Amino acid sequence: MLNLILSGFVVLITHALEAITGFGCTVIAVPFVTALLGLKQGIMIVTILAWLLALYIIVTNFKHIKFKNTLLILSLMIPTLPIGMYLFRYVDPVLFKKGLAIFIVFVSTLNLYKLLKKNSEEDKNVPMSKKDKIVSVLALLAGGVVHGAISSGGPLVVIYATKALKDKKEFRATLCSVWFTLNTIIIASYFFNNSGFTVTTFTNTLTQLPFLLAGIVVGEVVHNKVNAKTFSIIVFSLLLLTGVFMFAL
Repeated sequence: MLNLILSGFVVLITHALEAITGFGCTVIAVPFVTALLGLKQGIMIVTILAWLLALYIIVTNFKHIKFKNTLLILSLMIPTLPIGMYLFRYVDPVLFKKGLAIFIVFVSTLNLYKLLKKNSEEDKNVPMSKKDKIVSVLALLAGGVVHGAISSGGPLVVIYATKALKDKKEFRATLCSVWFTLNTIIIASYFFNNSGFTVTTFTNTLTQLPFLLAGIVVGEVVHNKVNAKTFSIIVFSLLLLTGVFMFAL
């Protein structure tokens, strides 16, 4: 029971962060929830909760979704999603955790560098360069693999989204439309591919719903008040520390 309560506080904080920004809940939550509830069960629970949060954002912010960007992201991620889903079922969990740690450290360091370097006002009017487009395509392809495996492809998608989606509301709503679609596929695989989804996993997911709702309330209150750049710096700093912590275990 204590582990479920501790997981609940992680869910509250991380899903509040995603309610504000549109990404980040799974990457931050997975290391802690899996440590408390087990690797596969923790990933399944976080994936379902992220799916519910994305559904809420879509319903309440439908007019802000940029469907052209959503389709582009999905067209590059869905083909590589099965690779990650295969890895989730057959790769050594310890190897997966180490790989996730390296992934988090790399992405968070890269994004922190960009956030601290760029001028936010000038960046709004800068179109994507050819190099940016190539990097974005590669990031989205890799993001499909990562998301299929551990539902945490968000940071790679953000590499593209920060360039293509300048408005905060459009950024959040469009990313959530992507997570909703991808997580629908992943959750369906839990039931049809014998991935270990049990009655215990279902009941433990239910215990996290009040914490999810609290996170949504907090996130919505903060969303229109927080400085996007400052908040992103805080998020990626936490990601960096999380990655270092995971790799050291």
